Amino acid sequence: MRLRNITGSREMIAESDFVVHEPKLLKGKWKARFENDHPIYIEIGMGKGRFIMDSARANPDINYIGIEKYSAVLLRAIQKMEEDPLPNVILIRMDAEEITDVFDKGEIDRIYLNFSDPWPKDRHAKRRLPSGAFLKRYDEILKTGGTIEFKTDNRELFDFAVEELETSPFKAERITYDLHNDPDMMIGNIMTEYEEKFSSKGNPICKYELVRR
Repeated sequence: MRLRNITGSREMIAESDFVVHEPKLLKGKWKARFENDHPIYIEIGMGKGRFIMDSARANPDINYIGIEKYSAVLLRAIQKMEEDPLPNVILIRMDAEEITDVFDKGEIDRIYLNFSDPWPKDRHAKRRLPSGAFLKRYDEILKTGGTIEFKTDNRELFDFAVEELETSPFKAERITYDLHNDPDMMIGNIMTEYEEKFSSKGNPICKYELVRR
């Protein structure tokens, strides 16, 4: 069974206190929702939540928002939160195309893109999360000096992502085509489920870190 087809997942999500069900109502008010003034980091396409939850445990003074499109995948993250509730994590089920409706200008400090769907067909290029179309959305919600971190094992997608930077408002601070053999960029690295799986097979992991100018 594919995770996205689990029967009843939407109903279970609707009952979860870990999920914000009307995120557009909180645009510009997310720090009030967390009840603190800590920085806000978001992960777009968080999958089952391992990365964002490990990050939240390691950084209790940072607020994290996990965004996931597929209900059954988000359900796995909810189940993990039920086992180990984290006060600095909020989950949202939504399409990434709606982020400018959910977050205000300069409201976000960092965006994580981890092992995003490559959308390999050319006609779907604008759906790729590191595409120029999405970089424009990120530019709207990130503060000046805000950052984007993108990791993937898909070299074609990464090459595409690097090319998209040429006309973007972002500056590449660091780029590697073999993260796990780059000691500087591995400092503080928190792995995702996919990262652990692919790197164990010997697949090199590509990563860039961008800064909003």
